[in-house]
Amino acid sequence: MKSHLLLGAFCIGILISSCKNTKTVTPEDPQHGVQNIDTTTVRKHLYTLASDEMEGRRTGTPGIEKAAQYIESEFKRIGLKTFDSLTSYRQNFEMRELSMFNVIGVLEGKSKKDEYVVISGHYDHLGIRIKEGQTDSIYNGADDDASGTTAVLTLAEYFTKKGNNERTIVFVAFTGEEMGLLGSTHFGKNVDASKYVAGINIEMIGKDSKFGPKTAWLTGFNRSDFGEIIQKNLEGTGYVLHPDPYPTQNLFFRSDNASLARLGIPSHTFSTCPIDTDPYYHQASDEAKTLNVATITETIKAIALGTESIINGNDTPSRVILEETKKEE
Repeated sequence: MKSHLLLGAFCIGILISSCKNTKTVTPEDPQHGVQNIDTTTVRKHLYTLASDEMEGRRTGTPGIEKAAQYIESEFKRIGLKTFDSLTSYRQNFEMRELSMFNVIGVLEGKSKKDEYVVISGHYDHLGIRIKEGQTDSIYNGADDDASGTTAVLTLAEYFTKKGNNERTIVFVAFTGEEMGLLGSTHFGKNVDASKYVAGINIEMIGKDSKFGPKTAWLTGFNRSDFGEIIQKNLEGTGYVLHPDPYPTQNLFFRSDNASLARLGIPSHTFSTCPIDTDPYYHQASDEAKTLNVATITETIKAIALGTESIINGNDTPSRVILEETKKEE
């Protein structure tokens, strides 16, 4: 009798164990992995870069030197390597009788390290402008483009920690954008465009777009299938990417993505700015307090999720259609 009881208990134990080890398959959380992109980090970068101490970050001034030092210190903390044959994070050059420098950090890829993806934003702005009757003379450039530079720094830390980038990521804070895309033009002169898979440029992501919360728009949407790849990857996340709603403003050629696009690289700019109604654009009032840190954070998360298949080597965007007369849709 005792042996039969032991055998029954043994069988029941196996059955219970089997039930416990049976996993219920649930859909993968599309937001998995972006939890470490948080408002605390975003706020820190934004308020530092857009502070009065940076004096508006005009190219060739002490203010942009301070901004460059901050970006360099973050690249070093994150553990990025220097670009190409450079011995520091600075890519120095002379233009218009000014000493300029892009700030570049590299996260080397694994199986496809000779294929490159650029993640960029410009860190310069308009500096100090004295105007009669205007009490604030510092053009802080919080949205334009401390918000984009904040995204570059945040994504650098995100992808470094994630560690699944099969392709090499080149993180660039461009200078001289406000003077005519000078920094990105110089950068483009020194790369083998055939090795560059995509350009992910980020500019003015501090306000909800005209499409509402958790939306952004992409310049040059119909010039490659880059945008379609992003849309596919964002399905189920609650975040939506739209084509540029301001086709008459020719925005595809007004930001640093254009310098790479002219080389044939599928390079586009993410933005949320309601630029047709934004009262702060290129004004001294473009300060950090006017921006929504949560909007910036959510947009950075969306860019991380949307571009991941390009960065891990699963998707390769088509080369860009360059004709400047091509109708934007």
